[in-house]
Amino acid sequence: MTERWAVAVTESGGARLAPLDRTGRPTAPAVTEPDLAEAVRSRPGVTRWVWRSSAEVYPRLLAAGVPVARCYDIEVAESLLLGHEGRLGEPRSAAAAHARLLRGPVPPDPPPRSAVPGSQSSLFEPQSGTELPFDALLQVYADQLARHDATDRPGRMSLLTAAESAGMLVAAEMNRSGLPWRADVHREVLHELLGERYAGGGEPRKLAELADEVSAAFGRRVRPDLPADVVKAFAQAGIKVRSTRRWELEELDHPAVRPLVQYKKLYRIWTAHGWSWLQDWVRDGRFRPEYQPGGTVSGRWTTNGGGALQIPKVIRRAVVADEGWRLVVADADQMEPRVLAAISRDRGLMEVAGHDGDLYTALSDRAFHGDRDHAKIALLGAVYGQTSGDGLKNLAALRRRFPHAVAYVDDAAKAGEEGRLVRTWLGRTSPPAAGSGDDGEAGIPQESDEPPPDGPEAADGGFTPGYASSNARARGRFTRNFVVQGSAADWALLLLAALRQSIAAAGLRAELVFFQHDEVIVHCPLEEAGTVVEAIRAAGELAGRTAFGDTPVRFPFTTAVVERYSDAK
Repeated sequence: MTERWAVAVTESGGARLAPLDRTGRPTAPAVTEPDLAEAVRSRPGVTRWVWRSSAEVYPRLLAAGVPVARCYDIEVAESLLLGHEGRLGEPRSAAAAHARLLRGPVPPDPPPRSAVPGSQSSLFEPQSGTELPFDALLQVYADQLARHDATDRPGRMSLLTAAESAGMLVAAEMNRSGLPWRADVHREVLHELLGERYAGGGEPRKLAELADEVSAAFGRRVRPDLPADVVKAFAQAGIKVRSTRRWELEELDHPAVRPLVQYKKLYRIWTAHGWSWLQDWVRDGRFRPEYQPGGTVSGRWTTNGGGALQIPKVIRRAVVADEGWRLVVADADQMEPRVLAAISRDRGLMEVAGHDGDLYTALSDRAFHGDRDHAKIALLGAVYGQTSGDGLKNLAALRRRFPHAVAYVDDAAKAGEEGRLVRTWLGRTSPPAAGSGDDGEAGIPQESDEPPPDGPEAADGGFTPGYASSNARARGRFTRNFVVQGSAADWALLLLAALRQSIAAAGLRAELVFFQHDEVIVHCPLEEAGTVVEAIRAAGELAGRTAFGDTPVRFPFTTAVVERYSDAK
């Protein structure tokens, strides 16, 4: 049985294939076959397929009913290797990799595909500038294997590439399965929240009424959807505000605050998940977002349109399992603190994280006289860099009790302040300290209704790609969080890979239908729900052992078996 085969899609929709040895060299002449799906289907003994891009190949296979167990995505690998080499941001296509290999002019990456709502058609769009002869593709693959071996921890880096490649398979499969979505329920929710839609467009009734209340409170016409207009109105009322974020507005004493806050909440639902969104994105009872594994530099996922990772709880009422099926919704419990315990090898924190119960309660019993809130603030402060007020005092207590854990993130922060790179446990690398035009602090959402990043939890929002800042302290906050959040993203990839393999091995009808950084949803027949719950638990533990080795740290889940997503929390 040949372990690996390379495959490329031909212009006619066929396949060019060759078996490979451990170094990436072909062991037999390449062959061309007229049908890609049949070429793959007829080789069941292949354990890993090597191809240019999962987005190019795998949806075609799924459409033909040909899933694969494992793959090696050359363009995913190139991105990870470039990051490891301190060259994140350079073109990552296979064509660019081949040009670098030959020391020739490097072509830019093609522009990102535009998502096509409710369909998979964007996944099949040809990407000009990415084509590469088959022999050249094999050269790039062999060179990548050598570059993996040249990293400081080749085993971990190879595991990261395999996990990210598996994530690409999961993303394509979730896109094809789709998240069950009841359009009729969605419309009922919108009518309940927003009122009637006016003929000819415009704001629905409740938004229009709230806008009138805001204007009446200011004594003049104010557009609550225009932040500049709101700030100006408050200034004319003798109140200085820096922004119209909810947390800042709620600190003000003015009659416009209540209707304005409510307007902002409903306006966001109307624009992000309103009737237009429903029409664009839901087809045949399914919402099919285009997931982007590794869409942030920390490794967290994003989506190409559709707002799948920001579904408001009230809208989750429309996510309803099929008749006779259930949604198994699993949240990883205190994932990032547990990851910190595993990667820091702090014996005390590993012992605290070695149980399925609430980690912060166990931590408070050890170091904070039973005060869970202080324990949580201290641990999250260590991860997110809160170094003022009570956060500093709590961090000092944490440092005395768990010195290796705090030193781990302190060292990462120091490296960032000095402009050095840091890596996740498996080898995902932070972006360079300079060279980008993005001035926002990575790890903190640039558009948010949440409080500013003075508290630890405000930073928990995914990293901004291409982060750069001349502020050494901000850079240190970024790298401090990166080593934990990024390692958690690595663990999550391994969780998905293990869960996917477990479902397939058991012959279940269950389907992975949703994932965000600490949550996974499986849609399954009611009779399979118990098996799926156990499979998730086992996948979490296996991911922990695979990523971090044999540690006492546990990775438990809070799991709910529900008919509606909104009932899970």
